Amino acid sequence: MSVSVVTGWSLTAGNADQGDASPIYGVKIPAGYRQWELIAPAQEAEPLNELRAVLGNAVAIKAYKDKALPFPDGTVLVKLAWKHVQSPEFEPASIPGAATTVQIMVKDSRKYAATGGWGFGRFVSGKPADQAHHETCFACHEAGVKDHDYVFTRYAP
Repeated sequence: MSVSVVTGWSLTAGNADQGDASPIYGVKIPAGYRQWELIAPAQEAEPLNELRAVLGNAVAIKAYKDKALPFPDGTVLVKLAWKHVQSPEFEPASIPGAATTVQIMVKDSRKYAATGGWGFGRFVSGKPADQAHHETCFACHEAGVKDHDYVFTRYAP
């Protein structure tokens, strides 16, 4: 399944596990992530104005279902984000527009001990964002959700 976008980049499994790793953390887009289970959708208000979906690998899904905190090593979360646009066919509905980012969190408590056990990756058009973007990841998660093992997303019922 492919999602066409204005930028010419699509969020497909074909883009997975290729390309450069994120600065600082060395995180890559994982292979097959588009087949992972949905953890939750979200809508980000202005200024981002995005629709988002967070997917998780099997380790993440089990941890969410078991309400296991902290998340176990091997947990991988992938957040897909698109510009929020109005549906041309159904006025009350919102649909994904252009893809904006793919964001990854990887739990490895030894490798990423200095950042709560998490490694981060932020990708735009399949390429990692610069180091300055990655330097902000942990601080935001630490300030907002330290008591939830640094993870904002809750499992949607």
